[in-house]
Amino acid sequence: MQIKKLVALPARTGRHLQRYSQGFRLVVGCIPYRISKTNKSPQIHEISVDDLEVLLISSQKSPRMMFPKGGWELDEDIRMAAARETIEEAGVIGLLEDKLGEWVFKSKSQDKYHEGSMFPLLVTEELDVWPEKDVRQRVWMSVNEAREACSHSWMKEALEAFVCQFSARTRMVEVPLMSRRFGSCRVDELRLSMGAKNGDDDVDLYMIS
Repeated sequence: MQIKKLVALPARTGRHLQRYSQGFRLVVGCIPYRISKTNKSPQIHEISVDDLEVLLISSQKSPRMMFPKGGWELDEDIRMAAARETIEEAGVIGLLEDKLGEWVFKSKSQDKYHEGSMFPLLVTEELDVWPEKDVRQRVWMSVNEAREACSHSWMKEALEAFVCQFSARTRMVEVPLMSRRFGSCRVDELRLSMGAKNGDDDVDLYMIS
């Protein structure tokens, strides 16, 4: 199914197509981002993390802010699921980049474990109408503002992974090919816990990749 066609469809509901792995419900989401309009440089090596803006959305049940995410279903691959959830919840379309990682967390309201995968999405189009427009607010903010505003600790860790990935990519543009040194940037030994008060609040356990 083409991405554009998803805009005209209602948001998916129900769990009959939901994917599971080792008892974990599989969810996917995106960190939508753009280059701040105040940055006039067309060169990626002249863009820093301070020039980025990321898009957060409100919970359906409260003003709490988060990145778009939802269930990965049997009739779609992981990248399509991430793009679909982002259109349904945040109403943006863009270029999906390399996966940031996977996190295991527990939904306190449902007392179930989930495995969440997150992708960066460079936004190319912001829609005026999308499936969950009437139940969510969306707000562009700086990375530092998002660190404070995001209500899920595991999503904050995904944001840090995105910052690391973006910073490494801009450094690679600056360094000659023969002298590049590749490394990994990840958060190790995460042992985070966070109280939850509604269905959109999750208790975070650890990053698994």
